[in-house]
Amino acid sequence: MNNNNNIEMRAVYAQTLIKLAEEDDRIVLLEADLMKATGTTVFKNKFPDRIFNVGVAEANMVGIAAGLSAGGKIPFAASFGCFASRRAYDQFFISANYAQQNVKLVGTDPGISAAFNGGTHMPFEDAGIMRNIPKLVVFEPCDPVSLGKLIIQSAKHKGSTYMRLHRKAARVLYPENEEFELGKGKVLVDGTDVTIIATGVIMVNEALAAQEQLEKEGISAAVIDMHTIKPIDTELVSRYAKKTGAIITCENHQVINGLGSAVAETLSENNPTLMKRIGINDEFGEVGTQDYLQERFLLTAENITNSAKELLNKKKASSFKI
Repeated sequence: MNNNNNIEMRAVYAQTLIKLAEEDDRIVLLEADLMKATGTTVFKNKFPDRIFNVGVAEANMVGIAAGLSAGGKIPFAASFGCFASRRAYDQFFISANYAQQNVKLVGTDPGISAAFNGGTHMPFEDAGIMRNIPKLVVFEPCDPVSLGKLIIQSAKHKGSTYMRLHRKAARVLYPENEEFELGKGKVLVDGTDVTIIATGVIMVNEALAAQEQLEKEGISAAVIDMHTIKPIDTELVSRYAKKTGAIITCENHQVINGLGSAVAETLSENNPTLMKRIGINDEFGEVGTQDYLQERFLLTAENITNSAKELLNKKKASSFKI
């Protein structure tokens, strides 16, 4: 399943939208003066009358996208995740979601992938903010294949979506013919001792590295790519809670109201299970390289591996029933 190829995610984003636009004249793009950063200049060259640069005015961008949706278009509106979520939240909540429009909002550079843009541009809370919007689908692809397929699913979905987009190059994890469905996680590696549920480019790759290390130590770890954070795949979470009795969640996001919270909510109501959440622990971001930031916030395979072993020790010592 794994592939050593690395492909720039923003290039996949742009090329997928070009293919969709060739087949459907309702596809339009909106940018908040970040066309080069998002990689959509190629779309502009192909469809100059179907992409709109609104300038540094994210709330206005979302309002325009909602208007285009009301007129029958399928708008994809993108900006840095901090602006797409925090700055434009009310417009997206009311004009797009409450009004039952079909806006595909994209937040780029999620979490520590903002790197040198620093704490002001480092969205650790965007998925959590968006989880509060009724009916909204929130997802984060982990590789180029899943990105392309989930963009297509988003375009077909009747209603608004929010996607966390890692712009930089990412390792190909899935075969080109892999199929995806919003709301349905993917089992990358099966296992029986502990389940690692991860989302996004950085943490899915770290989870896979942790799985390999655990395997060397005789521990069988399942790895699940939970690309859709809302709605969470309750059936898959519950099945692996029963199977392994130990769950670790991994996200490039606050542990508050993100993937970890979504999984914990599911488990508490369906299958109470020993659990550990790995993510940002109620902190703001800071400037740094991605490698530094992963170590700084413990978003590493080493931390996942150690957490898995600690959780397994608790499981052995506990009378906790699943």
